[in-house]
Amino acid sequence: MSIVGIGEDGLDGLSPAARTAIEAAEVVFGGARHLALAGVSVTGTAAKRTAVVWPSPFERGIEQVLAMRGRKVCVLASGDPFLHGVGATLARHLPAGEMRVIPAPSSYSLAGARLGWPLAETTCLTVHGRSLDLVHAHLHPGRRLLVLTSDGAGPGEIARLMTGSGFGGSTLHVLEALGGPRERVRSATAAAFDLADVDPLNLLGIEVAAGEGARIIARAPGLPDDLFEHDGQLTKREIRALTLSALAPRRGELLWDIGAGAGSVGIEWMLADPSLEAVGIEERPERAARARRNAQALGVPGLAIVEGRAPQALAGLPVPDVVFIGGGAGEPGVMDAAIAALKPGGRLVVNAVTLETEALLIARHAAQGGELVRLSVARAAPVGGLTGWRPAMPVTQWSWAKPGGAS
Repeated sequence: MSIVGIGEDGLDGLSPAARTAIEAAEVVFGGARHLALAGVSVTGTAAKRTAVVWPSPFERGIEQVLAMRGRKVCVLASGDPFLHGVGATLARHLPAGEMRVIPAPSSYSLAGARLGWPLAETTCLTVHGRSLDLVHAHLHPGRRLLVLTSDGAGPGEIARLMTGSGFGGSTLHVLEALGGPRERVRSATAAAFDLADVDPLNLLGIEVAAGEGARIIARAPGLPDDLFEHDGQLTKREIRALTLSALAPRRGELLWDIGAGAGSVGIEWMLADPSLEAVGIEERPERAARARRNAQALGVPGLAIVEGRAPQALAGLPVPDVVFIGGGAGEPGVMDAAIAALKPGGRLVVNAVTLETEALLIARHAAQGGELVRLSVARAAPVGGLTGWRPAMPVTQWSWAKPGGAS
């Protein structure tokens, strides 16, 4: 099987090896645009060559390609097939030895070349078919972003999102149909964005500038409490930072956040690395809705929120690598259900503020081991005309790893 990347310059931009891969195929798969770009080769006179427009939904095309294993098949893709492309999907089903991949320059490479931006110093992300809220977490002053969008409306929508978050002074470069005869590059600030008739095939270059009061999402755990919409049910900043340290995120892991409240722990878990996932379980609908809004505003719209009461609401959820219980640990069956659900080697962290729940954690620690710590924070506050320490409620935290896995 051949996987050939093709650009907007069509056949002119293909190497001899790429042309040969297309011409030698019995079946050529590709989007309608890809097939048109490679039209001479696909519709040539070679016997039995068939052109197949990639079907919808996308997964049906993968099934059709895989069903032709062993035949001479060529799959056309935009630019680099292994950068948010079909090559990456097929590689999950086929060994590398069954594929011959001939990439073309990616849209990011072309955009970097047009703008003079070194890719090693530029954040490259995609919101193609995804929430635009993913951009929030990357808006840091002085950063450069290359954002692949879904359609012609994407740049304007991102401009409005940025302006609403205090980044209206940022410069946006709209790069359209890169590498082909329709290529165009235009620029505007986010606040004054008025570019019309944007080609659906576009990529947005962003030079981030933060205005006063801009929502800048720090890279370290323990975001300011006022970044979260909440009703007081929030793991406070200092305790949250220590809790994230105890949860110890590792690439690709899934967290259950039981008693999610405002969603702060699940949000900061996901902010630690793009590969991380989280499911928040929250009994109260208004809090669940608030957690979803916080996740969108803070750049992790993929946070899943399940409305329901633990342990019943845990049934059927994907198996967690890590569980945090920030509320409801004293409810019958909750801790037992969390422990039973964890993978071998999985980690459990429970925070308690009441004496009753603290007693449960002390008993668990005595019976099962792990680590038991008491966390207390005091903040300076006015006392008459002077200043004194005002302590917050102390938190007892039990951390435990389920036997049987890697430490």
